[in-house]
Amino acid sequence: MVNKIKIGVVGTGHLGTIHTRLWKTHSNVALIGIYDVDTERASKLAEEHSLISFTSLDEAITNCDALTIAAPTSIHYEIAKKCIEHNVHCLIEKPITENYSEALDLIHTAKERNLVIQVGHVERFNPALAAIKQYNIAPQFIEAHRLSQFKPRATDVSVIHDLMIHDIDIMLWLIDSKVSKIDANGVAILTDNIDIANARITFENGAVANLTASRISAKPMRKMRIFQKNAYISIDFGNQDVEVFRIKEDSETSTGTEIPAAMLGTIDSALDGKSIVYEKPIVVESNAIFEEQKAFVEAILNHSPVAVSAEEAAEALNIAEQINNMIK
Repeated sequence: MVNKIKIGVVGTGHLGTIHTRLWKTHSNVALIGIYDVDTERASKLAEEHSLISFTSLDEAITNCDALTIAAPTSIHYEIAKKCIEHNVHCLIEKPITENYSEALDLIHTAKERNLVIQVGHVERFNPALAAIKQYNIAPQFIEAHRLSQFKPRATDVSVIHDLMIHDIDIMLWLIDSKVSKIDANGVAILTDNIDIANARITFENGAVANLTASRISAKPMRKMRIFQKNAYISIDFGNQDVEVFRIKEDSETSTGTEIPAAMLGTIDSALDGKSIVYEKPIVVESNAIFEEQKAFVEAILNHSPVAVSAEEAAEALNIAEQINNMIK
């Protein structure tokens, strides 16, 4: 018999609704109920999925082994702290907390109680990112654009904490070095928080990342370009597409999938015994939030490494906080 973990969802907005729907599809999970201060919205969602609509956070904590926290960022810490103090594991939507010091406190308390905190940096589970694992990734320069049309949700935080933090997390995950310098600019246009921002981040090993985020764009874009020795990799997170241009030794055995990169002109003439080839890695279709949930359950039941740990999320928040403060 499958050992099922009892799950609840706190927050029934856009992401909370998605989490609720997807949790019902896991064989090793028993989705117990949902909680939201908006009781009418919570009751409607609970009825739709034949769940309990908890009357309080305390009731949700008492009846569950783990909770997805999809409430506004400003109350992540308050909810997660209470969960941890009652030995309940947490899958917290990004950013982990409103500020870095709160994140550190959660990490300390969870370690004392041997509890799992995983953070919803969902792009880590994007199948386009998974498709580049076959390559030896060692970025020297990263260029990322994360642009969105305006939506009224998540305006309680800056675009840095709402959108750019995805690319900050991926950047820190890919570059094996510490940040040495940050330069940033940004402005508030439609809200009281920063709506468009650019940050240039330099690492101790010489790598540089240039990140741009906007929530007032006409067309959405979620792209990252990685430049490294002998390769250029383009990732389109939105369309889940990957392109790779790399230098191939003429003596290298062909994989049968690469083609000459004629679109780069006569660059081959500058190479001795090498050529430029173009590849499109296969992207295996998957639902990133489902995969995120699956990793969370495995970390609890099988003591597997946490896919996006609280420590990693806290460091991404730390960088986001520095960028935000620099602009302000």
